[in-house]
Amino acid sequence: MSPTANTQKIASFIWGIADDVLRDLYVRGKYRDVILPFTVLRRLDAVLEPTKRKVLELKQVLDAEGIVDQDHALRAEAGQAFWNTSPFTLRELRGRSSQARLRQDFEAYLDGFSPNVQRIIENFEVRQQIPRLAKADVLGSVIEKFLDPGIDLSPAGLDNHAMGTVFEELVRRFNEANNEEAGEHWTPRDAVRLMTRLVFDPIADDIPDGLYTLYDGAMGTGGMLTVAEETLQGLAKASGKRVTTNLFGQEINAETYAIAVADLLLKGEGANADGLRGGPEYSTLSNDAFAGRTFDFMLSNPPYGKSWKTDLDRMGGKAGIMDPRFIVDHGGDAQYSLITRSSDGQMLFLANMVSKMKKSTPLGSRIAQVHNGSSLFTGDAGQGESNIRRWIIEKDLLEAIVALPLNMFYNTGIATYIWVLTNR
Repeated sequence: MSPTANTQKIASFIWGIADDVLRDLYVRGKYRDVILPFTVLRRLDAVLEPTKRKVLELKQVLDAEGIVDQDHALRAEAGQAFWNTSPFTLRELRGRSSQARLRQDFEAYLDGFSPNVQRIIENFEVRQQIPRLAKADVLGSVIEKFLDPGIDLSPAGLDNHAMGTVFEELVRRFNEANNEEAGEHWTPRDAVRLMTRLVFDPIADDIPDGLYTLYDGAMGTGGMLTVAEETLQGLAKASGKRVTTNLFGQEINAETYAIAVADLLLKGEGANADGLRGGPEYSTLSNDAFAGRTFDFMLSNPPYGKSWKTDLDRMGGKAGIMDPRFIVDHGGDAQYSLITRSSDGQMLFLANMVSKMKKSTPLGSRIAQVHNGSSLFTGDAGQGESNIRRWIIEKDLLEAIVALPLNMFYNTGIATYIWVLTNR
């Protein structure tokens, strides 16, 4: 069977688990609350199986020595960017005859994972599903289904890239099934690829060997970062260059953030997973997770037409904001305000990225960001939107604005544009 056919077969099998086990317990739109995290858990479980005994032995030694910070040592012993120090694997849990015992041991199994996996478990709200699954006597059935010999989620059955493909296919299917929210977290791949080409192609011949940082301040499920990384690596390979990429992203939606972290862990990119921040407390506008950091390449599809009043209140209201991302020194005004109307914060995401441009490197920074048409004209002179446009143009940062075809984004026929910025 071809790799593509195999990934489709496995994705379809996992998709079918929901109908087999969860049909009377969850409405269709909530199947993902169980299926996505269990897909992640089973893959991590299979990857950790070969080193499980050695990790448990090391854990005993570290505890006996009174060593508190164990993460680095346990990662090294596991040979992965994550670990589990519970005495259980999913295979060992499958035979529990008592639901009460299964629930207790499964919770202990979850508690044994490393901090980066705990972030996935917490943001997927896996523990909140356990009482429901246990009460309906289907927790064991879900675990059993994911251990089915018909789907091998171990590295022997699926390499990291194929596992990432399976996971992304499941996310895509759930997004389409929950059509009303797909566009909030999902940028069409054609648009993403165009954005990466607009960022990289003009300087492809000038990229030297080295380390490059990529950032997305509204990363959704992280697809834009991973496509950008693949594009940059492909360009480097084609021209015989050696580049290393580090990914950084921020996302306020908890489940979407969990998907992004899980996707990178499943692809074997643990270091990049460590560069993501997310959850309800991590709104990019009011809680910049990367204050003071600068990046080589930045791509984003921020929310447009969405109120940011909650952020505004958190930041002290318009009069109280002193954030250097949004109050800048420009045109002889040391308090030049980029603060937009509270009804739409999309242009503040652009100002956030401009604040993170590298100034001292030969290539500087390049930005591609999607906006709707309102960014071109809203705001009277002296208002935030107009000030942002003036600031960008007077600093000579605007390279191009590219109009995209209508109906390209889910559930909207509005006009959308890619703004391309560079400080070189």
